[in-house]
Amino acid sequence: MTIAPTSRADELAALRQRIARLERPGLAAAEAGVELVTHPALAPVLRLRAGGTYQVDSTTLALLLMAGPSRAGAWSALVGVDDLGAEAAAAWGVELSRTVVVPEPGEQWLEALAAVIDLAGLVVVRPPLLRGRRAPLAPSVAERLSARLRERSAALVVQGEWPRCTARLRLAEVAWHGVGHGEGLLDRRHAVVEVQRGSAPPVRVRLEGLGDAGLPVGVGRHGATPLRKAAG
Repeated sequence: MTIAPTSRADELAALRQRIARLERPGLAAAEAGVELVTHPALAPVLRLRAGGTYQVDSTTLALLLMAGPSRAGAWSALVGVDDLGAEAAAAWGVELSRTVVVPEPGEQWLEALAAVIDLAGLVVVRPPLLRGRRAPLAPSVAERLSARLRERSAALVVQGEWPRCTARLRLAEVAWHGVGHGEGLLDRRHAVVEVQRGSAPPVRVRLEGLGDAGLPVGVGRHGATPLRKAAG
């Protein structure tokens, strides 16, 4: 799928339209649930929707989810992600000129998250570590944030645990490849992305040609067939 680049005038027009929607919450609420642009590598198994919350286990998946809306002209934001390289984001198709980053919000991460939801069509958040684990979130707080996402026609991607999320995505069956039969340099990898919604059987799609640190060498996919997790 090819998405034409947007001009500065297009970007300003899109931002004005988003501000207008914020001033008319009834209209924004009516648009909640509309389909957002999804990266073609994930399109067989997932369709991003405004108001949705998507839990991921890697920065690679967060960038994949960001890339579709970003390339289509939406603003995006990252909260609590302090190790993201611009090269990696741009390689997946994230438009850096329309990306807001709050790398170290500290204890104010929820306040920062609520603020950027008002501005960005897709937000990535990484909750802070608490005793070696990502800070837990009360379901009531998650529900309030979900309501805000619906009002603002935005979607949320979470690196960490999140209650009542729309779908959970994880990288599975990661394998490296290189020159020769084990004696050459490793230069690319492939992985399977597993997507699960609630208690439904997970569906899978294959990503081909991931380079070092998840940079795309070339992205392919195979047929996405529902399957059940193996026991154990």
